[in-house]
Amino acid sequence: MDLRQVTADLRQTVAAFDAATPREISSRSRFLAELARLANPFDRDADLVHVTGSAILVGSRGTVLHWHKRAGGWMQPGGHVDAGETPWQAALRETSEETGLQVRHPDTGPRLVHLDVHQAGPHVHLDVRYLLLAEDADPAPPAGESQQVRWFAFEDAIAMADAALVDGLRRVAGGDR
Repeated sequence: MDLRQVTADLRQTVAAFDAATPREISSRSRFLAELARLANPFDRDADLVHVTGSAILVGSRGTVLHWHKRAGGWMQPGGHVDAGETPWQAALRETSEETGLQVRHPDTGPRLVHLDVHQAGPHVHLDVRYLLLAEDADPAPPAGESQQVRWFAFEDAIAMADAALVDGLRRVAGGDR
């Protein structure tokens, strides 16, 4: 992985993201400022601010959320970017690990459908959320992961998801797939 190229590609993708809500606009602005500042935006040990890769996972049954124990809410699967990984690869890995589902990017490749900047304990996550697809199978997270993982109809997911995710769910539910 060429760190400079991945960072440049991510910066271009984030800059082109069609932020529509005040939270998305603020997140995009902060995201771009931090990408300009950080030497390695993907290394969670290099700075308290770092990029994370997540997914809005969709299938014929709606979307998959999991109960995040630390945050105390229903959230999208995702997490930290491992060394040598891109954010879109982290989204695939983390989603598969947290749900037990076989997931994939759309045939056209990784597609950013939402972004959010939020506090996560002492850290600040610059979270990029990619559209991922899954077949109609029941989640089967392995031991050590939250066992509260399930499909939700979009309207139900929007009603109960963490506030940081609602804009993204609305976007995807509205046909941004």
